[in-house]
Amino acid sequence: MRQSAGESPDPRAPSPPSQESPGPAPAPTRQSPELLLDPPPLPPKAPRFQAVAAHPVLLRWLVLVLAVGVWEVATRARGSVYFPPPDRIARHVHELWFDGPVQHLFLSPAAVDDILPSLGRMAAGFASAAVVGIVLGVAVGRSRRAYALADPVLQFARAVPPPALVPVFVVVFAFGTPMQIASITFSAVWPVLVNTAAGVRNTDPLRLDVAAVLRLNAAERLWFLVLPSALPRIFAGLRLSLSLSLILMVFSELLPGTANGIGFTLTEAQTRSDLLTVWAALVLLGALGYLLNTGLLAVEKRLLGKERAT
Repeated sequence: MRQSAGESPDPRAPSPPSQESPGPAPAPTRQSPELLLDPPPLPPKAPRFQAVAAHPVLLRWLVLVLAVGVWEVATRARGSVYFPPPDRIARHVHELWFDGPVQHLFLSPAAVDDILPSLGRMAAGFASAAVVGIVLGVAVGRSRRAYALADPVLQFARAVPPPALVPVFVVVFAFGTPMQIASITFSAVWPVLVNTAAGVRNTDPLRLDVAAVLRLNAAERLWFLVLPSALPRIFAGLRLSLSLSLILMVFSELLPGTANGIGFTLTEAQTRSDLLTVWAALVLLGALGYLLNTGLLAVEKRLLGKERAT
């Protein structure tokens, strides 16, 4: 319908398209630079720290070196005659026990008189405790009734302090090496026995059922099933027994009737007020304990693997 010249345009009618040229398209909104950039990388660790952290052995030795360094600085700053610095103690240990010829593994005559007899007593006591503890532990752990009957006796015997039994051992064995070995064995047997019995009792019943289905005899079940299952607990008891054997070895050599050994040297040094020799004996005992425990851990890892070794 045409619109007359005098009429006003209908406001409801759509307006004709504009003939003007379209303007430039609006520019896209730019995002914030923080949203487009990756987070800044973390600063790299120092290569030396990474090398040390990757090797736990190096880290342990670093801690030991730092501890000895602090000890050296503190003792030299203190200047006390009762606390000699570590370098003097190390030189004295070398002069006393490790200045021998190469064919004797650098052991001096004093080392042959002091260290070897002590290690022999400790080895005899520890070996006896290990054999007796494992045999009795397997026998007690295989039977629930035997374990229930023997447990009060075991707990009572292991609670008796070793020094309290010295008069009994003196009456039975008199002073000397047999009394020392007997005291070490009696006190070191209980950790092995108790841990072995607990390990045997914790054998998986499903494996025992499988062994019964396979018709394994008692010896085969013991060798191939029970003992491998109890080995972690057995080695836990052996480590405790080894530490006790070293302590009891020194204690037994402090008693009258001893003519050699590290404990005897320690007693003589205390009598002469030779504090440097006292510290040397203490350092030697600490080193022996560390080496023996490291060797036992190596045997445990060899038999059990790194995953099961505790």
